[in-house]
Amino acid sequence: MKRWVDKLLKAVLVVSMMWPDTNHYFAQGVVSSAPWVGTWSVAPSVTDDDGFNNQTVRQIVHTSIGGTSARIHLSNLYGTEPLVIGNVHIARRARGKNTIAGSDLAVTFGGQPNVTIPVGASIVSDSIAFQVPALADVAISLYLPQRTPPHSTGHVDGLQDVYIAPGDAGADPAFAGGTANSAGGQSYYFLTNLDVQNAAATGAVVAFGASITDGLLSRANTNRRWPNRLAVRLQKAGMTVGVLNQGISGNDFFTDNAGQAGLTRFDRDVLQQPGVKWVIVSDDAVNDLNNDNPSTAPQLIAAFRQLIDRSHRANIKLICSTLTPFDAPPAVQAVRQRVNAFILSPTSGCDAVLDQASAVSDPTDPAIFLPAYNGGDDLHPNDAGLQAIADAVDLDALSSLPPIQPPSTCGQLGPGQGLASGQKLTSCAGRFALNVQADGDLTITQTTTTIWSAGMSGSSTAELRMQENGNLVAFDFNGAVLWESGTSGNPGAYAYMQDDGTLVIYALSGAIWSSR
Repeated sequence: MKRWVDKLLKAVLVVSMMWPDTNHYFAQGVVSSAPWVGTWSVAPSVTDDDGFNNQTVRQIVHTSIGGTSARIHLSNLYGTEPLVIGNVHIARRARGKNTIAGSDLAVTFGGQPNVTIPVGASIVSDSIAFQVPALADVAISLYLPQRTPPHSTGHVDGLQDVYIAPGDAGADPAFAGGTANSAGGQSYYFLTNLDVQNAAATGAVVAFGASITDGLLSRANTNRRWPNRLAVRLQKAGMTVGVLNQGISGNDFFTDNAGQAGLTRFDRDVLQQPGVKWVIVSDDAVNDLNNDNPSTAPQLIAAFRQLIDRSHRANIKLICSTLTPFDAPPAVQAVRQRVNAFILSPTSGCDAVLDQASAVSDPTDPAIFLPAYNGGDDLHPNDAGLQAIADAVDLDALSSLPPIQPPSTCGQLGPGQGLASGQKLTSCAGRFALNVQADGDLTITQTTTTIWSAGMSGSSTAELRMQENGNLVAFDFNGAVLWESGTSGNPGAYAYMQDDGTLVIYALSGAIWSSR
């Protein structure tokens, strides 16, 4: 699981370029004032290439969310010389190395097609009105006009074919002369991020970890890493949340054996990601145990506590992951169990828990993988195991919705109480019900007869909540208001489903709203 690289710890600034979001490649994107949110990323480390010279590198990225404009980040974090970029092109991918004709756009930097990135420096490209689709492939082509040093800044184990062609070929849809992985494997070179502008986006979640997060044993070119599968779940749930993979195979909390130590790179790779609202701290700690000098439980618990504190100081919620099983002596297994017990405890400080251990372990022997999820090395999950991890993520932990408490009194929603989609509030005599229907509408029914409707059928109502300010509000899955009673300014007010079929909001002064 370890990949040894030179310890090159330099100050970093990330190179960014803007680009658009397209649900159809002929649609024109729009640069907006919406905040930037990451849709794709890899964590920078050192690659195994011999350098490039008068070549174009076409790299394929698979998005999580779409947007109406976009930007990319290029990194020279581990470079030993300034990096000269001749030009950059972005296009929709067709298949293999080919892009869709007519979808290509040039990227500029301050109005110029070329840019030089100093060692450890960053640069931002001009915005491009190019629509980026959700859950789709985008091709980014970098022309490198002069020789670059070996061991580029990039990401090894990218599990995606990268295409290299002689000369300046970025604008060519056929990428003539391009060959796959000729620089030494499925790595990403210099490219670390793609961000989008999307007014519906509620933020991004960063998956932070090592080879399990990196999807090491997943099938190449299929986007079956668990963060990819999580992105699919979020889209199906109607949640516009970017998913950013910041896993590095071999990474751990404390050493620089594979990229910078997790505790060192956390600020850059997590807290500084565009639009980040949540982070899932995954499997770095597994590597701290799976070595000749394993860490102690207090050391690992202290690392988790430090990351929780740093995240909360940045107003980012941290989801802790339990440590998956691996072949280890009893003393190390005891440490893993102690760390997992801390993570699962109500006093851990974690905002939520992703129980990866339970998701992939054999129920009859939690110290080993369920055979159906074992990648074959007793350490990494296979595609089915990675799907099981993605399925174990509680999507409510990534919601921008305010929390709701269940009703505590018959027929009544007090401050902070509410109903989720599919739930109902029944009047005390049981004759009438306020419903949050699966079709998105709010209705009052008597048995099967609807006697009142908010007229919201076809919407994406996720919950109805009685706000502390006295307003009754229906939210969609992204936290946007779909309907409200307009009764804010009445703290302590409550909604009451009366036995005459009327929904009434009462404040200290009496009734302030009625469904009639």
